[in-house]
Amino acid sequence: MPVSVRSFAKINLGLCIGPSRADGFHELRTVYQTIGLHDVLRLRIERGAGVEIRCADPRVPTDHANTCHRMLERALSALGAKGRVVLEIEKKLPVQGGLGGASGNAVSALLALEIALKKRLPAGDRLCLATEVGSDVPLFLVGGTILGVGRGEDVYPLPDLPSTPCVIATLELGVSTPKAFADWDAAAAKLTLSDPSARMKQFSREVSAWLSSVPSKKTSKARFAGVPARGRGRAEILLLDLVRTGIENDFEQVVFPQYPALRDVKCALEKAGAAYASLSGSGSSVYGIFTTKAAAEKAAARLRKQGIPAQATVTLTRAQYWKRLQV
Repeated sequence: MPVSVRSFAKINLGLCIGPSRADGFHELRTVYQTIGLHDVLRLRIERGAGVEIRCADPRVPTDHANTCHRMLERALSALGAKGRVVLEIEKKLPVQGGLGGASGNAVSALLALEIALKKRLPAGDRLCLATEVGSDVPLFLVGGTILGVGRGEDVYPLPDLPSTPCVIATLELGVSTPKAFADWDAAAAKLTLSDPSARMKQFSREVSAWLSSVPSKKTSKARFAGVPARGRGRAEILLLDLVRTGIENDFEQVVFPQYPALRDVKCALEKAGAAYASLSGSGSSVYGIFTTKAAAEKAAARLRKQGIPAQATVTLTRAQYWKRLQV
């Protein structure tokens, strides 16, 4: 029997690009947040050997360039398993959209394989495999709200935030992340930026200050016991408190000049009532955070009338993420 799993997307709540590293990557600081939009993966094991990827979307590679292919090869070896793995990807997320679609696919493929084989890798081994496959793959082994450091692969779970309405708008633009980093390096001198290390420290201070204001689960339960949902405003705006600390996505400074339409989408989200809007990753998706589900749905409809593909969704807590993974 095939195993079906969802593969959720992520957005970046701020992304600070630091200095170049000896390995060719850049130091990063970002806060990842998983959201409800997803692909669907179906995996089965047949007689034979190897990995076969199937996808109706021609933009999705089906060879070793696919993150799922690389993950499954490594996982089969690590689990000491045999057989031919056939993976079908029902693509709903944009390709090169800055939502981590390919990275989420890799983790969901790993989890589907474990379910099919009735075997499970230790958590540390899972993280090692994820790091080998891609920089933002490990975040999908955590879910919820996550701090990403290093080149983004060192992940640390942050306090779970209440599920928050948001709108994702994606234009048919393929923004290359390697090119975006190259453009950042080329433009860094012209942007008159402060010292990269100092900027990263500032980002860390802002996140740390926000963390110090987040109530513990015990405190929150005590504080809101018997309080109607409409009276829980402080808890509901924790995510907005984070993005309002001043953290930004550095990629906007080089991506927006090259793709002005993406800047226009951000402005459209703000005009539609978003309390905060930002580019996710290097694009081409732009998201807006809203205070109510109704406001998000109304904004998404407004953007679609303007010819901008947009979907209303919600952020996922860690518990929601893991509960909804298996179809």
